[in-house]
Amino acid sequence: MHHFSHDDSGALLAESVPLVKIGAEVGTPTYVYSEATLSRHFSVFDGAFREVPHLICYSVKANSSRAVLELFAKFGTGADIVSGGELARVLTAGIPAERIVFSGVGKTREEMEAALVAGILSFNVESEGELLVLGEVASALGKVAPVSLRVNPNIDAKTHPYIATGLADSKFGIPIEDAPRLAQEVSRQRSLSLVGIDCHIGSQLTSIEPLLEALDSVLALVDVLRAAGHQHIEHVDLGGGLGINYKGETPPHPNELGDAVAAKMAGRSERIILEPGRVIVGNAGLLLSRVLYVKRTKDKTFVVLDAAMNDLLRPALYGAHHEIWPVQKHAGGESIIADVVGPVCETGDRFAEARKLPALQPGDLVAIMSAGAYGFSMASSYNSRALPAEVMVSGDRFSVVRRRQKIEDLMRDETVPPWYGTESPKGGQP
Repeated sequence: MHHFSHDDSGALLAESVPLVKIGAEVGTPTYVYSEATLSRHFSVFDGAFREVPHLICYSVKANSSRAVLELFAKFGTGADIVSGGELARVLTAGIPAERIVFSGVGKTREEMEAALVAGILSFNVESEGELLVLGEVASALGKVAPVSLRVNPNIDAKTHPYIATGLADSKFGIPIEDAPRLAQEVSRQRSLSLVGIDCHIGSQLTSIEPLLEALDSVLALVDVLRAAGHQHIEHVDLGGGLGINYKGETPPHPNELGDAVAAKMAGRSERIILEPGRVIVGNAGLLLSRVLYVKRTKDKTFVVLDAAMNDLLRPALYGAHHEIWPVQKHAGGESIIADVVGPVCETGDRFAEARKLPALQPGDLVAIMSAGAYGFSMASSYNSRALPAEVMVSGDRFSVVRRRQKIEDLMRDETVPPWYGTESPKGGQP
């Protein structure tokens, strides 16, 4: 559920704040997040695992807004990070280093060093090469790096190919059959310590069966490793991936996964780590946009918004569906069939195709729903478009938590070669 709804007058509210008020005072396009929805979703997910020792490590890549991270920090969350930038973000937000796991196939030496100095809970190691480099970095610092081997169990998550991460042809993880050999490599190095086994098979999952199959594989591997003498495995990390409702999907409730995981972990000593992202933040945010033009041709009607694919990439990248709601409903109004598009110079800059909508007019506001995950975090300044603002709503109040980027910000870090000021350009030279 979420806290976005139309009132009796047809006005769309974020909790108790009319979105037309945010549009008037902040402008568009703007991401709007509901604190009540974020709080409820985190509480429900965390509570689903109350029967088993666990740690929720929120997947920061889903939405890395400092306001969101600081809210979750108050709830005692951990964090799943994939870059040095995300490490800095979560530490600034107050999430303790000992609750941070570091995933990703391309960690640099500099990122490893920063995470070791901070004292994170675990590195989710994804290749033999990474393992060897981590050992070198830790040794140079005089530290012991906590290692969780991220294994690839070759399980079909039955999701979009771009967000399936547990198949044999994926770039992610270590082939599960290689894990015993790499565990021995960890034991041979004084600067490494094997503390966990990790897997993450994909995102937007609408069934718990693939997750439970992956957990079975991981637990079987842990038993093999313990029998081989690796007695210090403290946790099993199941990753994230539970889906949300974008267009009539019926994803499982977190309680369903929690009950099933608790049954499988009964009698075991390992703590379970979960890395939810989309399931917590996805439906807690929307993208507020304004209609610029309604363009009619003999073949189609186009509703042109001031938001574009650079603001919300998912429809262009995945063909993802997002519901589009009018900010003001009008009783008995006419409807149209239209493509909803943005101003970017790409045919793929499209939020919806042949969508039935109210008869929108230039100046009308619309809300692109379920945009709290992989929305702003994937935004860019393509076409030299300034990044949108972000707003957090709580009850009847709201606050701008990221100001709208200014045009001058786009060029702030750019320079030209120093000789441009002293020499005439010479065309045709490589």
